[in-house]
Amino acid sequence: MTRFVFFAVLFCLQGADWPQHLGPNRNGVANDVDFSPTGKILWSRDVGAGFAAPVVSEGKLYLYHRVGNDEICEVMDANSGKTQWMTAVPTNYRDDFGFDEGPRAAPVVANGRVFLHGAHGVLTALDAGTGKTLWQISTMTVFGVEKQFFGQASSPLVMGDKVMLQIGGKAGIAAFAAASGKQLWTGTTDEAGHASPVPYKNGEAVFFTRTGLVVLDTATGKVRGQMRWRARSNTTVNAATPIVMGDQVFLTSSYEVGAALVDLTKLPFKQIWSGDESLSAHYATPVLKDGFLYGFHGRQEMGPELRCIEMKSGKVKWSEARFGAGTVLLAGAKLVVMREKGDLLIAEASPKGYKKLHEFKILDGTVRAAPAFANGTLFVRSERKLVAVR
Repeated sequence: MTRFVFFAVLFCLQGADWPQHLGPNRNGVANDVDFSPTGKILWSRDVGAGFAAPVVSEGKLYLYHRVGNDEICEVMDANSGKTQWMTAVPTNYRDDFGFDEGPRAAPVVANGRVFLHGAHGVLTALDAGTGKTLWQISTMTVFGVEKQFFGQASSPLVMGDKVMLQIGGKAGIAAFAAASGKQLWTGTTDEAGHASPVPYKNGEAVFFTRTGLVVLDTATGKVRGQMRWRARSNTTVNAATPIVMGDQVFLTSSYEVGAALVDLTKLPFKQIWSGDESLSAHYATPVLKDGFLYGFHGRQEMGPELRCIEMKSGKVKWSEARFGAGTVLLAGAKLVVMREKGDLLIAEASPKGYKKLHEFKILDGTVRAAPAFANGTLFVRSERKLVAVR
C-alpha cells in the first residue's frame, strides 16, 4: 500500500457544520476561524472511487463513494472515522474518458434526510439517522437524459420542502418533494452542467447549466431569466458554482469562455463585465471576501494560476503563475488551498499580494474534491484516501 505522510493544522472554529457542497451557504466560506500548526492528524482511512466532496452534519461525516458496482453513502463518526452505517446504490456508470467512475456530486443533509445524486443520474433520499432508503428516481430513465461527458456532477439544492437539481433532457431542471420524491415541476430543456445551484432571494435560485445562467422561482419552476454562457466546443462543461452577492452573480468557466459579472435586477440580464483574461476556472469555485475573488485561473492540465481579482471590475490584483490546480476555501481572513497533489496551503486573503503562511503535505494521489471544514476539522479526500486534519 502506498505510504502516506501526514501533517496537520489546528483549526479553532466557531461555526456550524458543513452539510452540503461548499458549506452552509454554498460559497466555500467558514467564518471566525483562527489556526496554528501542530503536526497532529486525527484519523485517516481508505475510501472508494469518486470526486464527491465529503459533508458533515451533527457530528457525522457523509461520504459518497464507489466500491465495486455500488455507489455507497457511508456515514462515519466525524471524530474517529468509524463507520456507523452504509447504504448502497447499484451503478453501471462507465466513464468514456477513462477518468474515475465514482460519484461526483456531494451529498446534501437537510431536515433529517440525506440526498444523493449519482454519476449515473439516480437521485436517492435516505433517512440521515439510519440510512434507510426513503425514495429513489432514475432521472436518466424518467426524463430521457443522454449520458453526460463526465457523468452527472451537480449537487442537489434543498430549499424548504423541495429538492432541486440539474437533470438535462426534457426536464432540464426539476424539483421534487423532499419527503416523498413526488415530481413538482420542471423548467428549461438545458443540458445539465456540473455546477451546483445556489439560493437567490424571494424564493428564487440560480443555476449554471451547460447552456448558461438560469434564475427561476423555486415555488413554480417558472424561469425569470436566462443568459447563454457556454463554450463553442460540444465537449465542454460549466463546473464552478455561481457566486451571488446582492443582485449580482459571478460566473466562471474554462474552454475560452471566461468569467462574467451579471446584474440580475433587469431583463434581459446585463453583463457588468466579462472576459477570458480575468478568472476562468476549470472546475474549482472561487471564494469571495470584501469584494475580491480568490481562485484558480486556467485549464487544470495546463498549470493554472492562483489569482485575486476585484469582483466589480474583473481587474487582476495578483497572480501566482504555474501554481497548479486545486480547490480553495475561505476561513476567516485566510485562504485554505488544497492542491491536486495533496498539499495543504494557508495564505492571506488580501488583494495586496500573495502571502503564503504555511504549507503541508497531507495526501498522496490526486485531490479534486472540495474539502469539508466543520467544527475545527478539515476533511479532505483523494482518489483513494480520506483524512481528518484537526
